[in-house]
Amino acid sequence: MVVAAEFSSGIGGGWTQLRSFGLHVLLSRWFTVFASMLIMSVAGATYMFGLYSSDIKQSLGYDQTTLNLLSFFKDLGGNVGIVSGLLNEVTPPWVVLLVGVIMNFFGYFMIWLAVTGKTSKPHVWQMCLYICIGANSQTYANTGALVPCVKNFPESRGSVLGLLKGFVGLSGAIITQLFHALYGEDSKSLILLIAWLPAAVSFVFLRIIRIVKIARQSNELKTFYNLLYVSLGLAGFLMVLIIIQNRVRFSRTEYIGSGSVVVFLLFLPLAIVFKEEFHLWKIKLQALTDPDPQLKVVTDQVINPDPVHQVVLESPNPRKPDSCFENVFKPPERGEDYTILQALFSIDMLVLFVATICGVGGTLTAIDNLGQIGNSLGYPTHSISTFVSLVSIWNYLGRVVSGFTSEIFLTKYKFPRPLMLTFVLLLSCVGHLLIAFGVPNSLYFASVIIGFCFGAQWPLIFAIISEIFGLKYYATLYNLGGVASPIGAYILNVRVTGYLYDKEALKQMEAKGLTRKEGQDLTCTGVHCYRLAFLIITAFTFVACLVSVILVIRTRNFYKGDIYKKFRAADQTHNVAPTANGDLPLRDLRPKQPSSEHVNS
Repeated sequence: MVVAAEFSSGIGGGWTQLRSFGLHVLLSRWFTVFASMLIMSVAGATYMFGLYSSDIKQSLGYDQTTLNLLSFFKDLGGNVGIVSGLLNEVTPPWVVLLVGVIMNFFGYFMIWLAVTGKTSKPHVWQMCLYICIGANSQTYANTGALVPCVKNFPESRGSVLGLLKGFVGLSGAIITQLFHALYGEDSKSLILLIAWLPAAVSFVFLRIIRIVKIARQSNELKTFYNLLYVSLGLAGFLMVLIIIQNRVRFSRTEYIGSGSVVVFLLFLPLAIVFKEEFHLWKIKLQALTDPDPQLKVVTDQVINPDPVHQVVLESPNPRKPDSCFENVFKPPERGEDYTILQALFSIDMLVLFVATICGVGGTLTAIDNLGQIGNSLGYPTHSISTFVSLVSIWNYLGRVVSGFTSEIFLTKYKFPRPLMLTFVLLLSCVGHLLIAFGVPNSLYFASVIIGFCFGAQWPLIFAIISEIFGLKYYATLYNLGGVASPIGAYILNVRVTGYLYDKEALKQMEAKGLTRKEGQDLTCTGVHCYRLAFLIITAFTFVACLVSVILVIRTRNFYKGDIYKKFRAADQTHNVAPTANGDLPLRDLRPKQPSSEHVNS
């Protein structure tokens, strides 16, 4: 209302101001955050494999080992984003997003054609390729949208990672509601929705996602909290929906109504963006039009520095700089910008990599097999859908809680993020044990714990990488950290869980005097199907806890210091934001009396 009154106050200049404000919003970093939130809200299709895996298994006649092989290639594609990271180093974010759009639609659309029988039955390697390509598009969406936001808000990276990765975790529940609203109960159409919806959202915001160079605002964290509250409201609404839908069967009309509310809540953060950017826009106008000659746009000190400071003193004996390979084992101090090779061969990265293989690999295996676990334990179909949605909700909560809480604990109490990662890994052991022993109705609690812990690990891992190795090559290092996940998933999901499940299923078939026919899927029932596998996963996760303690010890002095010091120093040196007419100083500038604040530095 305040915005509307501001624009309606002028007769001739109202539309001009409206266009100016609209352009200001579209080019702003807060609108970039909003666009990234929408992209992330539909970028978690890899976590929905449990909902459509049964259709793939039945339509194509796969056994559990083959299905888990598909799951591995899904995880491989969804986590190996080094190519997207390297592409982001040399191209603008919209190019990265566009590649992701093409890959997402192609991969999942080909799977949909195969499952619905619209094409001849593909070979297993072709299905592995399709799902790997489709899932790999997620890394392009993550890199193209998330990395610019982290660089736009370097001193709030925990909050940024928690919020945006939280929407990825929430995306499973969001897409499920939209799927029922659009396609009803046709589960095969879920694959089609996954093919076109994420691609469409990323395509709409191709030119919006960008790196905006601007000084940090004093109320930055407050704005992130407001966005967090809206996302918590969305998560709460989805949780209520899941509980109601588990007890009452929704009609198509009711699904359309609930889906409409979900869409409304997804766009609600736009009001926060408008409010924040309207405030900044008024400051910009004041600085550009204020009659006080001392209150002006300052560009000279930044854009055209004193030539004296540009003098370069050459050494009398110039030495040829070391090549990148000679510096691989001479890394800078923690917190400075590592090269890609320096980070790759550092002990800190190795320790974090091993912890991720064992920790994330275990929780990812549990999520991928959740549908099959529910079937083996005799849960009804609607309960299995509830498990997947619960994982999605608590995946989101784990991400936002670990992101925001670790940021608060770090800035106020110097509580290191690696130690919080250790506690999360320890908690996930409880969820694995609940699955292993198959206590009646325990799968509900296991879904909550596994979802929370899986989500909580990612913001911590990615924030640790950015803090230890710097932001210069973060797009590549961010994706490098994700490579560990499919390695752990292959070991624990394909080689352990899938093998032991099929072994138990064949044993049960032989006990009934039956012989498996070619192309017949293997089905195991009972708690023994997954008991041994999840006891092994629990042991792996506990090893991850012990390994993460090594990182805690190695980085304890680093986290005791001021890890954001260099960003505050950069703000003081370059305390301006670029505009169409010059650079506008923003820190602590408020639309008060013009004479009360001078911006000459």
